[in-house]
Amino acid sequence: MVKRRLYDVKVVTIGGGTGSSTLLRGLKLFTEYITAVVTVADDGGSSGMLREELGMLPPGDARNCLFALANAEPAFAQVFDYRFKEGSLKGQSLGNLFVAALNDIYGGFDLGLKEAGNILAITGQVLPMTLEDVKLCARLKNGDIIKGESVLPKEVLRIGSPIETLFLEPEFSHSIPETLQAIEEADLILLGPGSLYTSLIPNLLVEDLAGAIRKSKAEKFYIVNLMTQPGETDGFSVRDHYRVLERYLGEGVVSRIFVNEETADVDMLRHYKEHGAQQPVKMTEEDEVYFAEKKIAVTCGEFMQVDLKYIRHDAKALCQAIFDHYTQIYRG
Repeated sequence: MVKRRLYDVKVVTIGGGTGSSTLLRGLKLFTEYITAVVTVADDGGSSGMLREELGMLPPGDARNCLFALANAEPAFAQVFDYRFKEGSLKGQSLGNLFVAALNDIYGGFDLGLKEAGNILAITGQVLPMTLEDVKLCARLKNGDIIKGESVLPKEVLRIGSPIETLFLEPEFSHSIPETLQAIEEADLILLGPGSLYTSLIPNLLVEDLAGAIRKSKAEKFYIVNLMTQPGETDGFSVRDHYRVLERYLGEGVVSRIFVNEETADVDMLRHYKEHGAQQPVKMTEEDEVYFAEKKIAVTCGEFMQVDLKYIRHDAKALCQAIFDHYTQIYRG
């Protein structure tokens, strides 16, 4: 039995990857007015193959969000998430092929996503950050330029110089009217969670999209990642994450951030350390002083769960905290 939705709130999420899809699974328990805005800068894996071979936008991040919001029969949803294990399609997701087919049939990536949403009976809608063919690029602190989302973290680690700034090629891109309208009409905009440099910030490099977020009258909350990520946020504190977001979004836009305070067990942290030396992102006294000076509210809570040996956000607990604070703002 699906839980009754409690809030008549229009929510827009900005991001991509596992972070966005995890959040969406929780959000649809609280509201049916959801717009997931996803990055289309991915150029690796099965999405990258379809992008190169079919000349389409990468479907992976959008597929994950569609799957998270789906209300179709469980068996159908499971098939949608299936990956082939053998042959020329090895590693390819059936969901990616499904989106690719609809992209071709309906003559556009956004139109294909809309029809996919209808077929899967999703709660809300999934929209791309842009329909333009963009490539994510980074300038490192040593001056080197890296081109391509899929190689960015590995190249940062190989070269040994952190990211200085991100940009897109071509430099100027535009969003679509539906995405901008959803942001304009939103009551609440959620930034993150997700890979800071490869899932969240690419959306903010689309000039009119970032501008629409700044202009929107919605409350804007930032959800900080649970762990640092090799080649992206090595050694980052909570305030380091926020500083990067603020650089691309602007000052005074975010009113509240959400930070996990729950601690993973020693074996789990050891597992993560063995696979990239990731560290938990926790509030420190220095962070508290920083955000107090910025007059940005901070909510710390137990927002973590373990999912198949991976640390993920507990979407239900996180979304409950988000809506609790949102309603307090408007009741006050």
